[in-house]
Amino acid sequence: MSRHFSHGKFLLTGEYLVLKGALALALPLKLGQSLEVEKLESDNHQLHWEAWQPEGKWFSVTLNRENLVNISADDPDKAMRLSQILLAVKQLSPKAFEGNDIKFTTRLDFDPNWGLGSSSTLIANLAQWAKVNPYELLKLTFGGSGYDLACATAEGPIYYQLVNLESALRQAQGPQQVKGVEPVETPIPMVEIVDFNPPFAEHLFFVYQGQKQSSSKEIKAFLEKANPIDLQKDIEAVSDISRSVPRCQNLDEFGLLMQCHERIIARCIGQEPIQKRFPDFEGVLKSLGAWGGDFILAATEWDEKEVKDYFKTFGLEVVFGYNDLVLGNNL
Repeated sequence: MSRHFSHGKFLLTGEYLVLKGALALALPLKLGQSLEVEKLESDNHQLHWEAWQPEGKWFSVTLNRENLVNISADDPDKAMRLSQILLAVKQLSPKAFEGNDIKFTTRLDFDPNWGLGSSSTLIANLAQWAKVNPYELLKLTFGGSGYDLACATAEGPIYYQLVNLESALRQAQGPQQVKGVEPVETPIPMVEIVDFNPPFAEHLFFVYQGQKQSSSKEIKAFLEKANPIDLQKDIEAVSDISRSVPRCQNLDEFGLLMQCHERIIARCIGQEPIQKRFPDFEGVLKSLGAWGGDFILAATEWDEKEVKDYFKTFGLEVVFGYNDLVLGNNL
């Protein structure tokens, strides 16, 4: 039996603009997803898949091991999507499913509706199991910037930046499995470990807004209206913020950078800053966007109880402290 684990993720800075080359600061999480793969003694040409989440079994599927067609499933839509992902794995590693029947078991540490990386951790785990390039697998399945894959195997905060922008932009638009179309070159990411252990971490909280956004839809909308030339100053400004954040020594300095970042992104995507929805909040709020699972970063002098009591009045009851969720580093 082989076992694999990948971390969930937050993108603290650089959301959306990372697709245009901005330097982003990303945070791998303590919560993630595990994958166990067991070769069975039977040879019925089958692949068995069980997915678990904190509330219990999420879904189960049995596929034909050779063509990955659904034999039985308690959720046909999930079975179809899983089949597509495994076909992409097979495309990159044709021998991965050879031999006897296989049983896959996945276990999420978090509610899949939170958007903390149920897809990216799955891709990262499957890539580890099949010994394939995770960015190639991402290109064939979900698309996106790929920062979440970098977080999946990171052991602390990282800088993430795309080098091959043309390939990255095309990949972000979605899967590259169109027949007759030349495959898109996989973008080369720059990943660098960052010494980011904020001394004010006890004043940082993550608040779930209660509705998972579609990352792919948000990315598509952004790319369709974004002009690279018009965005150049914003890309440079966000990159400067990403470099400045790890140097912050106090909450006020950090809060000012988050406010500036929020104004830039709000202007780029045509939405008002999240702070306007909570005008009486004593502190700074920054949206983490669709890529953050629709979480809000709250930087405040309030203690945890005050933060939870405040957002509870809005029906928002999922609140994490920074140190409870973010994977720290030992630099």
